[in-house]
Amino acid sequence: MVALEESGGGLVQAGGSLKLSCTASLTSPMNFDDYSMGWFRHIPGKQRGWVSCISWSGKFTNYADSVKDRFTIARDNDLNKLYLQMNSLKFEDTAVYYCAAAPSNGADCEITERRYDYWGQGTQVTVSS
Repeated sequence: MVALEESGGGLVQAGGSLKLSCTASLTSPMNFDDYSMGWFRHIPGKQRGWVSCISWSGKFTNYADSVKDRFTIARDNDLNKLYLQMNSLKFEDTAVYYCAAAPSNGADCEITERRYDYWGQGTQVTVSS
């Protein structure tokens, strides 16, 4: 069992920054580095969409085009934490952000939502224009 909890959301002006965190609680014998991790977001009026992912080791990352060069994903396997540094925020980044865990299948990370087995409750990010 993997329980995920996001934090760090809030209200920020356009052009500002926020850092989201996701803390994983795992039941033995599961380990945080057994999982590829991802961030998704649900923009009002749209389906939930993939934002970024990171491999189990942290060595491979991937980003949606809409956030590339503005967002940075990272993880700390010793602390069971996942992060999303969001810079140059835009109004259209307003969404509920979710972290999710998918069983690792190798050196890369998952971009397909259905591969993720565990989800957090989400944290609201609101960017004012």
